[in-house]
Amino acid sequence: MHGKFQSIMALDQKLEKIPKKFGTKELLSHSEIHLIEIIGDNENLSVTDIGRYLGITKGAVSQSLKRLEKKGLSFKKTDPENLSRSIVMLTAKGSTAFWAHKHWHETMDGGFLKYMEELNAEESDIIIHFLERVEDFLKRRVQFRE
Repeated sequence: MHGKFQSIMALDQKLEKIPKKFGTKELLSHSEIHLIEIIGDNENLSVTDIGRYLGITKGAVSQSLKRLEKKGLSFKKTDPENLSRSIVMLTAKGSTAFWAHKHWHETMDGGFLKYMEELNAEESDIIIHFLERVEDFLKRRVQFRE
């Protein structure tokens, strides 16, 4: 079981390092496409809002947004209700990547979601308990490294 867990973790780390195009010619990192997902799923977010949502600094968000802006995927506009605030928006190209990412999840996750939906309550509870233990384990590892 330990070997299977290690294999899953290694595959996840490997997948996170592989950039994908998501309907555009731009290669997008795991963090970039998930930032696009957050912007696409939520209206009227500022840099500060995104930082709070992700639990990272405004500076880190700004750096990530600069990469997206350079690739033509996002832009900032002044909030008409608060002129000292900028709202982060997706460009048409950013929206294409957003919807391609959604589609990718639907097609890639489809079989897995169907499997999860077919579990009975006891099987589901066992998996949830296991995942909670894994999450606690990983949180402790992160705290140990900080």
